[in-house]
Amino acid sequence: MNVTPIDRQAQIIRCLIEGNSIRSTERMTGTHRDTIMRLMVSVGENCERLMNDKMRNLACRRIQVDEIWTFVQKKQRHLSAKDDISRVGDQYTFVALDPDTKIVPSYRVGKRDLKNATAFLHDLSGRMANRIQLSSDALAAYVDATERAFGSDVDYGQIVKIYEAESVGPGRYSPPHVVDAKRTPVMGAPEATHISTSIVERQNLTMRMNMRRFTRLTNAFSKKIENLKAAVSLHFAHYNFVRIHRTIRCTPAMEAGITDRLWAIQDLLPGSN
Repeated sequence: MNVTPIDRQAQIIRCLIEGNSIRSTERMTGTHRDTIMRLMVSVGENCERLMNDKMRNLACRRIQVDEIWTFVQKKQRHLSAKDDISRVGDQYTFVALDPDTKIVPSYRVGKRDLKNATAFLHDLSGRMANRIQLSSDALAAYVDATERAFGSDVDYGQIVKIYEAESVGPGRYSPPHVVDAKRTPVMGAPEATHISTSIVERQNLTMRMNMRRFTRLTNAFSKKIENLKAAVSLHFAHYNFVRIHRTIRCTPAMEAGITDRLWAIQDLLPGSN
């Protein structure tokens, strides 16, 4: 059986996590796109196992959560009665981020509904070693999901940003200006100054830059939900363990005390840990 050498595997994964498409990675590495896809799924599944194992008993004080949109196979408006709506159409990645260590302890790919919001926050609560302050936007599902996941053992607040109205024109793809932000305590006693989603929203940009299938206004998208989940797991494992964060000058996993060393791409490959 033909086995791709470790160095070639690392080269392929490096291309993918830097935002290259499958076909551009094929051209750069001389590796067939089917091999690249199989490798990405295999490494992504291994990264999911690594994250699930390592992200435990975390001493985070504050957590920001948000969701980022993408789609699988086709956009929601193009779905037909024959499509499995759980696997195709609009999909969201729920992301939790610690603004102090920059670590992403939990994430979930799925529909933007109460079921997935609850599962996401249940997973997050199970990884914390202490009471946290949780911040989110005004997605209605978060209130019920937070109560189900944390009970009364959380300080939770929501922030609603008010944007300046802009007419449709040449600059319509630029983000609108924020003119006000309303912070609302929901549960417990959250500190108003720390009710924020700014850092996790910045992670949305990182995801769109580093995962081609999240890039807007292109023909890049996932054809299978498994491919999307694998790409997301690969992104966050690399972000947590391999990529040095500019503001903390180490990886988030090192800052959070999960590991004492800088990981390499090879450490994310199956069989390396």
